[in-house]
Amino acid sequence: MSVYDFSVLNIAEEEVSLKKYEGQVLLIINSATKCGFTPQYDELQDLYEKYSKDGFVILDFPCNQFGNQAPGTNEEILSFCDAKFGITFPMFSKIEVNGEEAHPLFQYLVKEKGFGGFNEDHELSALLNNMLSGKDPDYDKKPSIKWNFTKFLIDRNGNVVERFEPTESISVVEDKIKSLL
Repeated sequence: MSVYDFSVLNIAEEEVSLKKYEGQVLLIINSATKCGFTPQYDELQDLYEKYSKDGFVILDFPCNQFGNQAPGTNEEILSFCDAKFGITFPMFSKIEVNGEEAHPLFQYLVKEKGFGGFNEDHELSALLNNMLSGKDPDYDKKPSIKWNFTKFLIDRNGNVVERFEPTESISVVEDKIKSLL
């Protein structure tokens, strides 16, 4: 099994098979427009512009499961991302990434790469740890997605090779992308 076995809805709610991206390096993210990590869109767009010619694609899935930080319709999210960040990488329909309604793609992704902890050097790591452990003292032992802007790196064969939490530096993400290109 690989990510190519899944179909998703694009931001216009048209079905897209991920086979479309076969042979490319993918970074699959769950995003939100009203999150403290939303400024990562700038760095992600820069990565996309820098490496898309080499076969790199970002697949963006808005998700409202974390603090209701992705409100609005698909159209409103698309409009925000275009106006504020000039996003040109593919955006998909808003989905759930955890729980019974989690999209099968994200069920697969977390099964392949579970939670490995937050980067303790990031200024928001302590806040996330305190908030999440207050709700579930064992949150860090579960593979589920913990917050917005979790990223999964997929190799050219559709294999999940790395998971990055939102607290990971984009420079670390970039280094891993370059190693696959």
